[in-house]
Amino acid sequence: MTQSKKTVELRPRLPEWLKVQMPGSPRYMQLKELMRSQELHTVCEEAHCPNIGECWGRGTATFMILGDICTRRCHYCAVTTGRPFAVDLQEPKRLAETVLAMNLRYCVITSVNRDDLPDGGASIFAACINRIRDVLPECRVEVLIPDFAGNWDALGKVIEAGPAVLNHNIESTVRVFPRVRPKGNYNLSLELLAKAKEIDSATVTKSGIIVGMGETTDEVLETMRDLRGVDCDLLTIGQYLRPSSKHIAIDRFYHPAEFEELRVAGLQMGFKHVASGPLVRSSYHADEQHDAAFVPLSLASKS
Repeated sequence: MTQSKKTVELRPRLPEWLKVQMPGSPRYMQLKELMRSQELHTVCEEAHCPNIGECWGRGTATFMILGDICTRRCHYCAVTTGRPFAVDLQEPKRLAETVLAMNLRYCVITSVNRDDLPDGGASIFAACINRIRDVLPECRVEVLIPDFAGNWDALGKVIEAGPAVLNHNIESTVRVFPRVRPKGNYNLSLELLAKAKEIDSATVTKSGIIVGMGETTDEVLETMRDLRGVDCDLLTIGQYLRPSSKHIAIDRFYHPAEFEELRVAGLQMGFKHVASGPLVRSSYHADEQHDAAFVPLSLASKS
């Protein structure tokens, strides 16, 4: 009886709209083998993303560079925390080879936090962008970056490499933030997004919010307004799912209708595109989100 109660507390019964099929398509298995052969990590696996079967089945993935050990411990994240290994200088080359092998037209790159490095790993981000451009010029690269501990020279390195989208997730609201991201800083995340536009006004910026961690809807709307206040272009909003008993409990499940209301509110605030739904994650269908936001209006009207 006690074990059953613990199971209920950790994994409450999922609503129908959060249930997905187990991965296992031929394309999924092929991509998994490719990742292992190139000794690459993906946030899809490390963060236990519920969309891994769908995304890998359609031949897309979010690569995680700089190893799989994070120097921070966020209370909602499944990525391993500890002391990272030395930087692998050959990683950008292997990543570019994999992108070429997959013949990707859109690639997302993220990383663990590397507070042990002077530039937080920014130089490796830049090297990955440049390597991919060398082997596959038509591939657009989106980066999902950490806050680099406020090192704006490091941020400049990434922006100079010319990513199609620069993403930095704020994750939660100002009240809940310290509880779920104790080593992060809400205002610093906003400052990073503002600084990106200051370094290069043409930079397309993006951020993401996870709901269900104890915030109110009004607080989510407040965070959305804060993001628009620093001219953030794109936004994702998705449901928090508890990875283990060591992570914070799920406060509640948002209904799809609530996600739709947040999407509409975001568009009214001026975001160029808002992806809002129970299974939405920061890089979920990132190529479609980018294209939907920046396709010429004349083309959009014909579709």
